[in-house]
Amino acid sequence: MPATPADLIDVDEVIGKYYDDVPDPSNPEQRVIFGTSGHRGSSLKTSFNEAHIVAISQAIAEYRKRAGVTGPLYIGRDTHALSGPAEKTAIEVLVANGVHVRIDSRDDYVPTPVISQAILTHNRAADGSQRFTGDGLADGIVVTPSHNPPTDGGFKYDPVTGGPAPADVTNAIANRANELLGSYRSVARVPYEQAIASSLVERFDYREHYVADLGAVIDFDAIRSSGVRLGIDPLGGASVNYWPLINERYGLNIGVVRPKVDPTWRFMTIDHDGKIRMDPSSPYAMKGLVDELNAGAWDKYDLVGGTDPDADRHGIVCPDWGVMNPNHYIAVCVEYLFGGHRPGWPKGTGIGKTLVSSSLIDRVATSINAKLVEVPVGFKWFVDPLFSGEVAFGGEESSGMSFLRRDGHVWTTDKDGLIPDLLAAEITANTGKNPAQLHQEQVQRFGESWYRRVDTPTTLEQKQKFASLNGDDVAAQTLGDEPIIAKLTEAPGNHAPIGGLKVTTKNNWFAARPSGTENIYKVYAESFVSPEILDRVLDEATVVVDKALGE
Repeated sequence: MPATPADLIDVDEVIGKYYDDVPDPSNPEQRVIFGTSGHRGSSLKTSFNEAHIVAISQAIAEYRKRAGVTGPLYIGRDTHALSGPAEKTAIEVLVANGVHVRIDSRDDYVPTPVISQAILTHNRAADGSQRFTGDGLADGIVVTPSHNPPTDGGFKYDPVTGGPAPADVTNAIANRANELLGSYRSVARVPYEQAIASSLVERFDYREHYVADLGAVIDFDAIRSSGVRLGIDPLGGASVNYWPLINERYGLNIGVVRPKVDPTWRFMTIDHDGKIRMDPSSPYAMKGLVDELNAGAWDKYDLVGGTDPDADRHGIVCPDWGVMNPNHYIAVCVEYLFGGHRPGWPKGTGIGKTLVSSSLIDRVATSINAKLVEVPVGFKWFVDPLFSGEVAFGGEESSGMSFLRRDGHVWTTDKDGLIPDLLAAEITANTGKNPAQLHQEQVQRFGESWYRRVDTPTTLEQKQKFASLNGDDVAAQTLGDEPIIAKLTEAPGNHAPIGGLKVTTKNNWFAARPSGTENIYKVYAESFVSPEILDRVLDEATVVVDKALGE
C-alpha cells in the first residue's frame, strides 16, 4: 500500500533532535554500537545524535593515526535527512584533528560503492594490485543507514581496504567512542564553514571518477550494440545523478524511472512490516514501481534495475515476472560470469556467498565446476577473498554484491548496487534473455526452491544469547522429513563464527542469527521439496530458537 501522511517523518523534528537530544551513555540503547554496517540509530530514539558522531569521528581520527593512515579520508553521504548534519559534524571533528578530507565537488550525494572505489584506486599500485602499507594510504566514511527507514541515520568507516571494517577495528572505534560519549562537548571541532574553507578539505569529483572507470567492470559495447533499454529507479537515493552521466558517457539507452529525492520518501509503498523501507529487492517496497511499469511504462524498457538510498543494494525487475528474488539473480549472475564471460579472471577463482543465501547457488557452482566459498553474514567477509583472488564474486541474499574488474583486479570491496543493474543489461544483451528467463531455465535444471526469511523483534540481551547456540540445541535427527547432515556454528568457507546456527539436510536448511543493525533476529529457511515443507522447517527452527532464548 502507498505511504500515507501518518507514515511520513517530520524532517525538522528529526534534524532538530539530532542537535538537541543528548544520549545517556549508561543506556545500552543509546551507546555507540557498530553492527555489520557501522553505527545506526535514530535521533528520535536518541541513538543517532550529534554526540554520537562527534565521538565516533574523534575515535576514527585517533584510530587512523595509530594505524599510520596518512592519506586523504574520502567522505560521502546518502539522501537520509540525518546524513547531511552528520557529515558536517564529522568534517568539523576530522579537520580539528588535522585529517585531509575529500568531499564531493558538487555537494552531491555519494553512493557507498563510490567511496570504496575511490579508496581502492587511490591505494592501487602501478601494476593494479593493492597497497595496504606505506605512506599516503586513504580510507573513508560513508554517512548512511542504507535502506533503513527515513527516521534513521548511519555512519560507517572504511579502512584502507575500502570495504567494511573488520570486527577488531569497529570494536576499537566503538569502545573509544563510548568513552568519549559522555564528554563529547570537550572534543575539538572547527566550525563547519571554516573547516570546508581550510586547506585540509579538498573537493573531489566522485561521480566523474567512478563513472569513467565503469568500463573496467561492465561490457558496455555489448549493451550499446544490442540496444537494450534499461530503466533505473534510484528509490530517492544517492545514485540518482549518476545514471544520466553513465548513459551519456557510454552511449546507452538508460532512463531514470522515478528521479525523485524526498527525505520523507512519500512516494514509496510500505514494506512487509508496515514501515517505509527503501529496499529495491522487496516486492512490497517496489510495488509502486511495478504498478507504474504494468500500467504502461514497460513500453519504454526491456528490464528495470533499482538501487537503495546509498546504492549498495540492487533490485532487478523483469516483464511478466516482477521483482526477482536476490538469490535467483545471484545464481544467474554467477553462471553467466563464470561461464566464459570474464576470461581475464584468475584461474580457479571462486564464488563467494553468505551462508544464508540460497542453495541454488551451490547447485549452479557444482554444475560449472566452480569453487564455492561460504562465509558468515556481512560483506566484510568478502574483502580479503576479493583482494587475494580467492573469489571473483561476492554476493549475499539481501541483494548485495560486487565482483572483480574484467582484468581480474579488485573493483570494490563493498557492495555495489549499480554494477548488478548494469550487468543485468549486459546479460540480456549477450544471451538474448533477461535474468528472470534465465532463472526459469535454472529451475528446470536444478529444481525449484522455496525460500523465506522471518524477522522477529528481540532485545539486546536476547541477541547476545545467539552466540551460545550450538548443534546440541538441535535434538531432532531430521528437518522437514530429511536426515540432518550438518549443524553449523562456523562458516564452511573460512571457519568464522556465524553468530548463530545453520542446520542442513539434502534439500532443506534453516539458519538463525540476530541482526547486526536492528533489534530483531532473523530465521532464514529454504526447501527444494515444497512450500509445505518450508513451513515445517520454519516451525522446527522456531523450537530451536525459543529454547536458545529461554522461552
